[in-house]
Amino acid sequence: MPGLPTVLPWNQTLGETIPPDTPHAVSVSLPTWKSNVGYEEGEQWVVDKMQTGYPRFFIHKSIQKLAQAIVTQHGNAETENAMLVASKSCGTRCRNFLIKQNPSVDPSTIRILEFVPHPDRTTAADMTRVRPRLTAVIYPKGLWPTAKVFWQHTGEGISSRQAEFCHRAYDDGIMAEQSAVAHSSTPRLSKGPKRYQRNTSTDQSHGNGVNGHINGDAAAGETGVPDSAQFVEERFGRNLSIAFAAQAKLAIRKRIAGSLTKDMDLPQSLDEPHDSGNERGRDVPGFSFEDVYLYGMGMGAIFNAHRCLMLSRGEMPSVMYGFPYVDTLKVLEKFGPGATFYGFGTQEELDDLERRCENGEEYLSLFCEFPGNPLLKSPDLKRIRAIADKYDIAVVVDETIGNFLNIHVLPYADVVVSSLTKVFSGDSNVMGGTMILNPQSRYYAGLKKTLETEYEDNQFEEDSMYLERNSRDFVDRIQRINHNAGVIADVLRAHPCVKQVNYPKYSDTKHHYDTCKLPDGGYGGLLSATFHSMEDAQIFYDHLDTHKGPSLGTNFTLSSPFVILAHYNELDWAAQFGCEASLIRFSVGLEDTDALKKVFEFALAAILEKNSQK
Repeated sequence: MPGLPTVLPWNQTLGETIPPDTPHAVSVSLPTWKSNVGYEEGEQWVVDKMQTGYPRFFIHKSIQKLAQAIVTQHGNAETENAMLVASKSCGTRCRNFLIKQNPSVDPSTIRILEFVPHPDRTTAADMTRVRPRLTAVIYPKGLWPTAKVFWQHTGEGISSRQAEFCHRAYDDGIMAEQSAVAHSSTPRLSKGPKRYQRNTSTDQSHGNGVNGHINGDAAAGETGVPDSAQFVEERFGRNLSIAFAAQAKLAIRKRIAGSLTKDMDLPQSLDEPHDSGNERGRDVPGFSFEDVYLYGMGMGAIFNAHRCLMLSRGEMPSVMYGFPYVDTLKVLEKFGPGATFYGFGTQEELDDLERRCENGEEYLSLFCEFPGNPLLKSPDLKRIRAIADKYDIAVVVDETIGNFLNIHVLPYADVVVSSLTKVFSGDSNVMGGTMILNPQSRYYAGLKKTLETEYEDNQFEEDSMYLERNSRDFVDRIQRINHNAGVIADVLRAHPCVKQVNYPKYSDTKHHYDTCKLPDGGYGGLLSATFHSMEDAQIFYDHLDTHKGPSLGTNFTLSSPFVILAHYNELDWAAQFGCEASLIRFSVGLEDTDALKKVFEFALAAILEKNSQK
């Protein structure tokens, strides 16, 4: 192919949001291999252009601005930083982590400040609207690396939408530090109708209600609420209705439970008859949407699954089985007694686990992904379930990559977790996570009891509305994504420049995936490939005309040199588990199939042309 451009026009987008012009985008353009390396090296030509980044790795500028404003007024901007989290309990966990990881620090230098609606500025009408609330952890600047670890691994930070909402209220005096308003002469107003008196991100009362959520029947019965698109986009100064946010959260939970599949507006969709046709996705006796819990981020669901298991069962080491997404292993290692890591995900490693258990070792839980990210290997859930039952180990399965329209893993798990940021949303403009309990689990009663006091619905209401709207066509999107991903996997497998394609359909663990695959399910939208040389990988990536940046599960194809981004400082360690530095991960989207094929074929042809010129 003569005349291939040296630099595609796409490569001029460095640091811009993905999708473009999206204030709350969850990905950022790193369009060349060199820019990905430059990002990891902290080179200014990359860092200075970063408008945003993946929210757990790059603290959104709106959050940074609010944190700076709070430190300026309530601390010392020269020597202190603020970490913004959704509740006092999140703040307490952050403070405890900072102290534990820095034992020489004076604990009094780390303070927790709660920001609440100012009672003198609160009217009766405000009781039906979302009210601003957050917690700030003020800490010495020298502890920033530890604070960033907490932010990244736990998913307990606030969202960028919540930061914007609260910053406006802060500037207007509607939100203030709690101690400053504790002795206000104005009586605190009623919290409004009882159905709203629940533990939400905007009303941290002590009553949790059912799973800490708004009562489903009460929320569904509200009338006269506009469609979410109209409501969110008009917003009327971000005066968000509690009633509508409750409906959105209920719809999300029912959609995750498999009992709501209609692509319809709220509230009509909640009044639709139960859709039993999709219930096979959660076909476990006694299961309902009441077993679905929402979190602000996927890592928040993973972190809290681990935390609640420790609270329910006692602190014991855990097991990470299979090469995982980086932060899951870090949570098990840093927020408890540690973890045994079986990074190959082999039968031999399960043999070793059984030997350890026979020798008296006890484990809290076994975490695994189905399939894994980025190697797309599927664990043997049948055998894992048998081992767990015999030796009293809780099984936690992350189904983000497979997703519940393709696979059915709940019968093998005690807890299922998933990132709603990914394909459930698809639009790459909102974060979310979920934890799902199996009512047939031996740990179900204990976890339910723990969650009665420990669960907080910290998903910001405006995020919930975006997530609900984005996920309405989830069912239709999955089928198209499955098809496109299969086609691209075949294109890559047929090319001589590609060393290995990782995709559940072609994995040596396909039989484990097929055990859990639904009758009309597919193999998902995620795949990865390695190349015969780093140079070939770089040429391919630089000539690949897709969006290029972190995250996955987007409605558009998104590519990333995953190992470079996720394991840049531990490349040799990752390589021993099969994660080579030349690996490129592809999250395939909804594009026209033939057009998408041509995009990949063009990039593959670039390798051949470059090599022919040597």
